[in-house]
Amino acid sequence: QVQLVESGGGLVQPGGSLRLSCAASGFTFSNYVMSWYRQAPGKQRELVAIIMSAAGYTHYADSVKGRFTISRDNAKNTVDLQMNSLKPEDTAVYYCNARRDLAAYWGQGTQVTVSS
Repeated sequence: QVQLVESGGGLVQPGGSLRLSCAASGFTFSNYVMSWYRQAPGKQRELVAIIMSAAGYTHYADSVKGRFTISRDNAKNTVDLQMNSLKPEDTAVYYCNARRDLAAYWGQGTQVTVSS
């Protein structure tokens, strides 16, 4: 069955870095657009970054542009999110998403907390 498993979350101080990883299985990974979303307490889930299936196109939310980098490895069925210069407002549960046409899959999420 389809699985998206996120890892790499945790507690980090402001200005620090974390690398999230999402391992996918149960579908043809290379055919899917992969994204990272996040949801902070009391807020709606928002798109953080997206990477197209051929890995040639990426898009970032304005709030993370220049600090976060999304990448994918179609051979390993993984998508990563490198997060640098983290801020307290980056605190949220981060979710991996796979999408193609009308099909969409979500991971269970990983908590990122930025605090001193």
